[in-house]
Amino acid sequence: MATLSLKVLDKSGNTLAVASGEDFVDLVYAAGYSEGDVIELQSSEKNIHINWMVDDALQEAFVYVTDTVKYDIPFGEARISYSPKVFSGNRHYMYAKVAQPEEVYTYRNLALNPADQHKDVPCYPHASANVETRGESVFAAKNAIDGVRANLSHGEWPYESWGINRREDACMKLEFGRRICTDRIVFYTRSDFPHDNYWTEVTVEFSDGTSEKFPLKKTALAQEHRFAKRMIDQLILKDLIKSEEPSPFPALTQIEVYGTVCGDDDKD
Repeated sequence: MATLSLKVLDKSGNTLAVASGEDFVDLVYAAGYSEGDVIELQSSEKNIHINWMVDDALQEAFVYVTDTVKYDIPFGEARISYSPKVFSGNRHYMYAKVAQPEEVYTYRNLALNPADQHKDVPCYPHASANVETRGESVFAAKNAIDGVRANLSHGEWPYESWGINRREDACMKLEFGRRICTDRIVFYTRSDFPHDNYWTEVTVEFSDGTSEKFPLKKTALAQEHRFAKRMIDQLILKDLIKSEEPSPFPALTQIEVYGTVCGDDDKD
């Protein structure tokens, strides 16, 4: 069993609320958040799969935690990529639960992480990129794994996306923190036409040294691609080929990577 704890800390590191439990912990914080507040998740065991709901208005995240996680409560410009309901009001409920083996090894979208942050944290999956349009939160790479597929507009939630600021060498890295087995990727490209453009082809470079080129088309629908199973711990989305339409603004609303966590019996 793992001892889990949740804390709410203020900007000076003072503890505002705390709870702990064996394999499960929940916490009610009966106050409004202030700028600089942090939610801290600790586990007595490292390298552990946890189901974590950081706020009652944000869906649960199945994450792989390698150390203590500090989640920054968003304020100001960082706030507009979230639902207005998230972290609002004067009563908040959060929990963390150690995942059962049948949950760990089920086939699922292993890219999904509504609790990802715009910083490197020991909590996976985690998305980052070499460019995000104007540094704005609504165009951050983490938006592409938050589970929100709305792609018929752009800007504030629920239309947040990964924007590339017209960079021809734009690329996004998706880290899983441990080895996974995947055989399917699904793209939702942003489709606010005619404001948006789209990519006709993307390349996915896998950490096993292989890569795949996937054709894309002008559509708001899911674009699914299947391939031979690969065992990887990260991938890079690169070589984004823009169509010849006049708009300079292709963007990615969501990427889904389906598979399972690799077990001890899986071989390279």
